[in-house]
Amino acid sequence: MDFPCASISIEALKHNFIQIKTFAPNSKLMSVIKADAYGHGVLTVAEALKQSDAFAVARLHEALYLRENGIQHPIVILEGVNTVAEFELAAENDLSPVIHAMSQVVLLETIHLTKPLTFNWIMVDSGMHRLGIRPEQITDAVSRLKYSSNLTSDIGLMSHFANSDLINDPRNHQQLDAMVSLKEITQLPLCLANSAAVMSYKESHQEWVRPGLMLYGLSPFAHKQGQDLGLKPVMQLRSRLIAVYDLRPGEEVGYGGDWTAETACNIGVVSVGYGDGYQRSLSNQASVLINGKTAAVIGRVSMDTICVDLTDIECPKVGDSVILWGHDSLTVETLAKIANTIPYELVTVLNQRVKRDIIDG
Repeated sequence: MDFPCASISIEALKHNFIQIKTFAPNSKLMSVIKADAYGHGVLTVAEALKQSDAFAVARLHEALYLRENGIQHPIVILEGVNTVAEFELAAENDLSPVIHAMSQVVLLETIHLTKPLTFNWIMVDSGMHRLGIRPEQITDAVSRLKYSSNLTSDIGLMSHFANSDLINDPRNHQQLDAMVSLKEITQLPLCLANSAAVMSYKESHQEWVRPGLMLYGLSPFAHKQGQDLGLKPVMQLRSRLIAVYDLRPGEEVGYGGDWTAETACNIGVVSVGYGDGYQRSLSNQASVLINGKTAAVIGRVSMDTICVDLTDIECPKVGDSVILWGHDSLTVETLAKIANTIPYELVTVLNQRVKRDIIDG
């Protein structure tokens, strides 16, 4: 087996999907599989989540890749598209670019697509101020799009919470109130609940929910682990020891000599580094698991390797398996805090040099 390797559990993925259905039993489910399914392998995840009512990606090329590989579900492109050629390509492949600007509405009024777009969504700027048409412009946008021959009449309203990971934040209620008001005026279905809202804000579920992170068994809340929420981690990142060394007192490890042996000790070299996506900010901060015991990361994370303190590891040897994250005692959420980032970033930055290995399902 190639190392480092990200083991992907289909059983855990399906478990998390069922948990989402338990949280929002009356809503359709749009599974977010952008950014290579948050680093988990988009084709593997799409195949495993065929019970989804739709998939969502960020960009046109992600959607086209899914179509090229036989995925026939409705696919929503969250960032939308902006040119005639892109709209044509989306229509030809039965893709659903989100309409998030009045300029896109105008464009769809002036061009003629060879086939109409179906399963259409309008992004509403309900308070995040990132992408979306302002609420006061929505009725005009809906009316104009309904008269366009480039779209079927199947339209929904979409928005995105800016603060749903902050439970009971009043801004969440403000955004939901704005969307419910538009629903009453337009009589169109809503889709706005992301993972945090699915779990903490029942009123936001509406006709559709749009979970991402929780599908992969990770928590969007700063002070909770996925396991606390009934989720199972889908990814376990592993590598192996490629060398074991004896150090003398006073000898330094790695670039800059950031770690110095105070006594004679053993260190190990692990085949993983920032060139794989294991972040440099974990230098001298993180730990790994070897033979069921914790070993501290020492010195700077290099492009291809890290060094670990083997003092507490019994009889370490070259070839021993090293768990980097995805274990009950070494979670992605814990490492994200150590790295001063969020779980989303740790898993999505793993690159193709890290082999994805399906372990069940």
